[in-house]
Amino acid sequence: MQDAIIQALSKVIDPELRIPLTELDMVGEISVSSEGVAEVEIKLTITGCPASRRIESESKAAIEQVEGIKSVSIKLSVMTPEERDALKIKLRGGKPMKHNPFDETTLTNIFLIGSGKGGVGKSTLTANLAVALSAQGLRVGLIDADIYGFSIPGQLGITEKPTRVDELILPPVAFGVKVISIGMFIEGNTPVAWRGPMLHRAIEQFLSDVFWGDLDVLLVDLPPGTGDIAITLGQLLPTAKTIVVTTPQISASEVAERSGAVGLQTGQAIFGVIENMSYLQQGDQRIELFGSGGGELVASHLSELSKTEVLLLGKIPISIPLREGSDTGNPLLGQESNDLAALAIEQIAQKIAGTGRELAGRRLPLSPR
Repeated sequence: MQDAIIQALSKVIDPELRIPLTELDMVGEISVSSEGVAEVEIKLTITGCPASRRIESESKAAIEQVEGIKSVSIKLSVMTPEERDALKIKLRGGKPMKHNPFDETTLTNIFLIGSGKGGVGKSTLTANLAVALSAQGLRVGLIDADIYGFSIPGQLGITEKPTRVDELILPPVAFGVKVISIGMFIEGNTPVAWRGPMLHRAIEQFLSDVFWGDLDVLLVDLPPGTGDIAITLGQLLPTAKTIVVTTPQISASEVAERSGAVGLQTGQAIFGVIENMSYLQQGDQRIELFGSGGGELVASHLSELSKTEVLLLGKIPISIPLREGSDTGNPLLGQESNDLAALAIEQIAQKIAGTGRELAGRRLPLSPR
């Protein structure tokens, strides 16, 4: 009976770590009376764990499905310091503290999503691409690296603070996406007024202090322009590829080229270009409010700079549902929708997902026996 209970609990996933309770050694003492009354201890990682009620209810529901169990009593306790230390070592895979899991050995596909200037919808596209990729069954992480103009938590409806297991930060999960942003650590709409060294340290912590687990894809929402953060991430994420977001205006495309060019300077290949706000569809009429040709122009010029073909990944039309989803924290790609913008973003997500986890050129942590 105890084995059956453990098997049932192996299907209960910790909502923050996204790992079964049994693999996290969160299941403590189990007793079952002759009358079928089960008493099960669940060890939380920290006191006041925000996910405790969910873990308790899902554990109880799972155990109630075990044949022969008449009633269930869940006792919530907290891991000892020694148990918590063992958990942190397990989560880090034996790697030391302050280790960047996305160095040159990573198998995660990393995409830096940037733009030459603000206001082109870069963050909205990044949030919706992350949700679309998660819906395709990929393990997705999202870093809001726009320290001054962070908006990702609001776009994904995240209001809770990250949980800390001592010095390890557990990122909130929304729509299946693990997310971290400076907006989760400040109160209200307080502005962030930091110089270069503090920006660099914040980005390092987003990489090394956060438990990301084994991701298929990591998206990084860059601040507009070509400043300190873009350079820092280029150095810390050597295998990343750049995606440039622009609008159809020719003047906007000239600025957007710089975003891709700075990635080339720090060693990132350019994955492609997205043209946002391409047109407004009114019945059978397509109105190009901001002109046309900007996306193609950026892709063409970046192809010349990089000496490789840079593709225009897609054109996203102006969409009221896309805007409304961002405003309400319920992204369009998290809903059932036949909106033209949703279909276009879904197609771009499929291209990103189709890159797979590449081994070519990667230095793997293997040694011969």
